[in-house]
Amino acid sequence: MNAYAIDSMVAAGPLRVANKRLEALLVARMRALLLMPAFGLVAVVALMRIATFGVLGAPDTPLSMEERLLPPRGEITDRNGLPLARNYDAFALWYNPTAMKDGGSPLVHRPEEVAARLAAIFPELDEADVAARLASGRAQYLRRRLLPEEANRVFDIGEPALELPAEKDRFYPQGSMAAHVLGYVKDGEGHLGMESVLNDRLTDSSLRGEPTAIALDLRVQGALEDELNKGMLSVNARGAAGVVLDVDTGEVIAMASLPAFDPNDIKTSDLMISDAEAKLGRTPRVFNSVTNQVYELGSTFKPLTVAAAIDAGIVRDLSLRYDAKPVKVAGRTLADSHNLGDTLNVPEALIHSSNTVTARVADKLGAERLRDTMRALGLAERPYIELPARGAPLWPGEKWSRVTTMTVAYGHGIAVTPLHLASAYAAMVNGGVWRPATLYKVEPGKEPAGRRVFKEDTSARMRQLLRMVAVYGTGRSADAPGYRVGGKTGSAEKPSAHGYRKKSLVSTFAAAFPMDDPRYVVIAMLDEPQGTTASSYQRTAAWNAAPIVGKLIPRIGPMLDVRPDLSRDVDISDIKPLIPEANR
Repeated sequence: MNAYAIDSMVAAGPLRVANKRLEALLVARMRALLLMPAFGLVAVVALMRIATFGVLGAPDTPLSMEERLLPPRGEITDRNGLPLARNYDAFALWYNPTAMKDGGSPLVHRPEEVAARLAAIFPELDEADVAARLASGRAQYLRRRLLPEEANRVFDIGEPALELPAEKDRFYPQGSMAAHVLGYVKDGEGHLGMESVLNDRLTDSSLRGEPTAIALDLRVQGALEDELNKGMLSVNARGAAGVVLDVDTGEVIAMASLPAFDPNDIKTSDLMISDAEAKLGRTPRVFNSVTNQVYELGSTFKPLTVAAAIDAGIVRDLSLRYDAKPVKVAGRTLADSHNLGDTLNVPEALIHSSNTVTARVADKLGAERLRDTMRALGLAERPYIELPARGAPLWPGEKWSRVTTMTVAYGHGIAVTPLHLASAYAAMVNGGVWRPATLYKVEPGKEPAGRRVFKEDTSARMRQLLRMVAVYGTGRSADAPGYRVGGKTGSAEKPSAHGYRKKSLVSTFAAAFPMDDPRYVVIAMLDEPQGTTASSYQRTAAWNAAPIVGKLIPRIGPMLDVRPDLSRDVDISDIKPLIPEANR
């Protein structure tokens, strides 16, 4: 049921509600003619109350007409003005055991009977619990949100003790969509998300009359959540996360963490988990995996390492071949998932996602330069975003050993959030400038100040290499015809107290489009995907995360004014001869 249906129901039913109320009161008063004396008492009390007001005045300070017309909390919309959070008139279900005013039983019927009839209206209620609460004789809320048709059915029960006070309620017309971005409201206060960030503005009487637009595009948000959910279910993943980021402004166009929660109906299970679940690495549904959970994101770090090496002049000749055999360092052996040959050049290393070649490139670059680049990309601090829940990265410290440098190069030994990765990729493809992510809508020409991390020439080269990965490498399933997608897969084993868990992966695809003039970064991540028929029984990102991006971009491109064009592409003619797959 939407907000418009609610409004029409409120308008359609006042006469019926009034009649039902009279019928209910008649039933109650007919039970033993015990309430007749109460009428006189009520009249006396009412007259005394009126006299008190005449002497002392009304108890509350009268509100101005302007304040009466303002909503108690401002509306939140997406960047196009579509509603994300608004107020509406609703009913609450209040149990008032003194409603009969006769000192007898507060209920016409037995508590068990009333509870059964309430449970028939609200199946989510625990019938035994409601019966116990009714029998307690304690005034309390039984439910905080009722629709008008539900209020009519409660009146039908014929219990004056079941009161239905009208209240202003916070309503999220999109349900669970963008729940982690928005948060929720309880007792007039915003919790989590932008409800918390904007709390002062949304409650300011001088501002709350005007909607507050945030950076999200509701259409893109819906598409992102849909494709992530389908991808998560197809491979039985534990969870999923994704973000769409404007590469020039840092605006978060969409952000999703699954499974989600419904801010219209916050449950205890959304807010907390058991100790047993915590030991298994589970998190409450309100936990935002995009901004608050850190992961080793594996091979998605390889392009960042290559970009740092190109920028420093360590990688000049892309035809230069590197030893691709396992690397032995500090008592450890660093190897690829399978044999990729004796030697590889840098384009081949990215296409085939070679750990060993990336490690050797990082070794030549050196710990200090790689560390400084990662720091400049914001990876040493909590992610830059307005949301209060922001996870601290697992940063290797300031003195990186040789083995640390080599493993960080391919995304192990460092853990960051998916939002960290999105901002880093934006800097890598937008000409080399890092900017903080934001959920505020940025007006044209007012993008936040950034800092240069890579030279423009380096960024141009990385656009070529990332496009090449999507055309010839592990990212082929992410390539969407006409959208010039570029990106990199990453499949990392999850760490535990006893080392890495071979069968528990985090699968990620980090992409940007269109690569000849990048506008958006897209991150899709799956937590612990399983090998199913949908992924050809594979658990790596090439088989599960990359296809999500390949399906998402054709859906959101036209929404973002990026239309497919098969006549355009990134010019990779100078590196194409270095790629055997491109010359077959």
